[in-house]
Amino acid sequence: MRHSERLERIPPYLFAQLERKIAEKRAAGIDVITLGIGDPDVPTFPPIVEAAQRAVANPSTHTYPSNRGREEFREAVASFYGRRFGVTLDHDSEVMPAIGAKECIFNLNIAFLDPTDVALAADPGYPVYTGGPLLAGAEAVLMALVPELGFIPDLDAIDAETRERARLLFVNYPNNPTGAVVPDGFFARLVEFGAANDILIVHDNAYSETTYDGYVAPSFLSTPGAKEVGVEVFSLSKGYNMTGWRCAAIVGNPQAIASYWRLKTNVDSGLFEAVQLAGVTALSPQLDRYKAEMNETYARRRDLVCDALAKIGVKVTPPRGTIYIWAPVPDGFDSAAAYCEHVLEQAAVVLSPGGAYGPNGEGFFRISLTTPDDRLSEAVERLGQLAR
Repeated sequence: MRHSERLERIPPYLFAQLERKIAEKRAAGIDVITLGIGDPDVPTFPPIVEAAQRAVANPSTHTYPSNRGREEFREAVASFYGRRFGVTLDHDSEVMPAIGAKECIFNLNIAFLDPTDVALAADPGYPVYTGGPLLAGAEAVLMALVPELGFIPDLDAIDAETRERARLLFVNYPNNPTGAVVPDGFFARLVEFGAANDILIVHDNAYSETTYDGYVAPSFLSTPGAKEVGVEVFSLSKGYNMTGWRCAAIVGNPQAIASYWRLKTNVDSGLFEAVQLAGVTALSPQLDRYKAEMNETYARRRDLVCDALAKIGVKVTPPRGTIYIWAPVPDGFDSAAAYCEHVLEQAAVVLSPGGAYGPNGEGFFRISLTTPDDRLSEAVERLGQLAR
């Protein structure tokens, strides 16, 4: 049986490969600690679970949902954006639920790209930014994120031919995998770039609620003119410990959202309404204290890991956002993949090689903080033993 050429164009998904390796090790009786995928280890906040239980028991949620989403959910998203970011959204035309950010980002490629088109994608970046365009039959052109520029793309380095062909541009801050936060003025520069080149800016806002040291992450849409040129994908996965719920929303430019909706009506049957009602509770002000407590946990783990890495000679800047540490590969290894393979085989600790996020991720590895404190301490102790 032969699969499509478009599927052949993309590599296997990193975390699917990691899951297989972990399963093989554990089946052999090896105590593997995974610091790879960013899947919160703390359960979803109790009020969200309770709201979902009530909603599941309500027969009105058992029928097909609307792709447009329940009005309560769209209103909750709009209210949250007004309270949290100072952004005014029309809940009828500028908000729509998505079955997780990954689905949303992928389907934007299908909705906006033709085979001759280009999507500009952050490198290193979330793999869907590059895999999505390829599955749409288009091309992904990488925008290098390098430490010297604070892990923001150099928009002036994008040549005229690429700008002419580009229809989408993917960025996200706080940034996965680097942990970088957006510098003042960059979102305004993105607005100018999108308007000048007729490119839809897509800001993947997955980590705005996971920040430290007093930093408060902005929305791209809080930048003047952003709604005219872009959309933002807001996910409840990380900030609310809801990765398995697949609850997100796309907000911003109404014409772009209408195109996304047109595609969605032909692709799926919408987000389960009980999940949407759980999302309404998640976005209420009463849940802010749960997010703050979670961020205290991640900040403690961040400091634990950064201190441990410093002791073995790996210098990192503690991130002010996300649930990741982005660290340089120690001397003596040809690649990030070689180092991560060495750590897995010799210490039974799973790290993510930076090259899996794009060519400019080479030379780095990513540690996820979504592991209980005791297991995280054990993992960094094993890394220390390898370095002795």
